[in-house]
Amino acid sequence: MNDRLAGHVKFDNVGLRYGTDPEVLSNLSFTLYPGSFYFLTGASGAGKTSLLKLLYLAQRPSRGAIRMFGQDLITMPRERLPDLRRRLGVVFQNFRLVPHLTAFDNVALPLRLAGADEKRVVKAVAEMLDWVGLTHRAHAIPATLSGGEQQRVAIARAVIARPQMLIADEPTGNVDPEMALKLLRLFEALNNRVGTTVVVATHDVHLLKKVPDSLIMRLNKGQLSDPTGALRYPPRPAASSEIGA
Repeated sequence: MNDRLAGHVKFDNVGLRYGTDPEVLSNLSFTLYPGSFYFLTGASGAGKTSLLKLLYLAQRPSRGAIRMFGQDLITMPRERLPDLRRRLGVVFQNFRLVPHLTAFDNVALPLRLAGADEKRVVKAVAEMLDWVGLTHRAHAIPATLSGGEQQRVAIARAVIARPQMLIADEPTGNVDPEMALKLLRLFEALNNRVGTTVVVATHDVHLLKKVPDSLIMRLNKGQLSDPTGALRYPPRPAASSEIGA
């Protein structure tokens, strides 16, 4: 079976518990197909952040099997995980910006770690900061940025390298509605033009209507429901063109 039909990510009867506590996620079986846009919803405490931790490889499940990009995450040696993580873009709820780096250098970090030419880095970061409205804050360190500005820097950093999969935890929670819509359009551009698989966790039901082709996964007490057929949705053709400035 080719990687496209297998899906980017496949969960099979996955459960997660912390220590000896009851499971926070139970019996999760689903496939995330390449080039699709998913919203993950659910009340506070439903397990959204725990599921995202499994997706961005910060946590291993207590049971079950997970495959990502055709590789078995359960048996994969830990030293190989960093290579896999470089194929992901992650927007954390608490931003996780590097405190001593400027906004520009935070956004540039994924490209520099990948060994990109510095001329390309400067051009790409300038364009991304312009997109999120932070050109004038390029040389500011995180401590001097507002929460909304830090959020936009974190998003720019997550998408700058055109990841194969973008995972975003409440990415619009600290910005105004106009900027929230603009950031969603950026995610859509990655999804439609580059083929990035997008997973956005949100409690904001209004966002769900802003991306017409999106699929909805709903968590309730650690169990997934499937109101739009997201868990059985067939693969969409992958996009190949580059994202515009």
